[in-house]
Amino acid sequence: MVAPMIRVQREDFDAAAESASITDGRRDIGALVSFVGLCRDEQGRLDALELEHYPGMAEAEMTRIAKLAIERFDLLAMTVIHRFGKIAGGEQIVLVIAASSHRQAAFDGANFVMDFLKTAAPFWKKEHGKDGTSGNWVAARDADDAAREKWTQVTE
Repeated sequence: MVAPMIRVQREDFDAAAESASITDGRRDIGALVSFVGLCRDEQGRLDALELEHYPGMAEAEMTRIAKLAIERFDLLAMTVIHRFGKIAGGEQIVLVIAASSHRQAAFDGANFVMDFLKTAAPFWKKEHGKDGTSGNWVAARDADDAAREKWTQVTE
């Protein structure tokens, strides 16, 4: 099985460089799908999100999720990077890159990983408002649970 590249870091990442590191010198990859999640400003209300994680456990869960995707979609490579710390509106939070022989597997693999990261990885978000207020923790959303649930449904 392909080993996923997993990182949890405070600093920003370069999505193009991460994609290049996967494809450099390879001719077996026919599709590369990348997703970059950004911090929204919530119509100007939000200054930043503060992301906290459980060190060690976050990386282990991200690795578990990525390995499930690699196996399920026969991926050739997988990179998952998640930032922590205070992240301002417009800044990057998460990167998922899935590589496969064919496009659908890459799309599905990246989507699968994001749906599971949103619900299973131990990250917490605290809002910091433009008005100086802080302390509102972002609650889990039913829509995220529903997105994850679709992967457990048997399709015919």
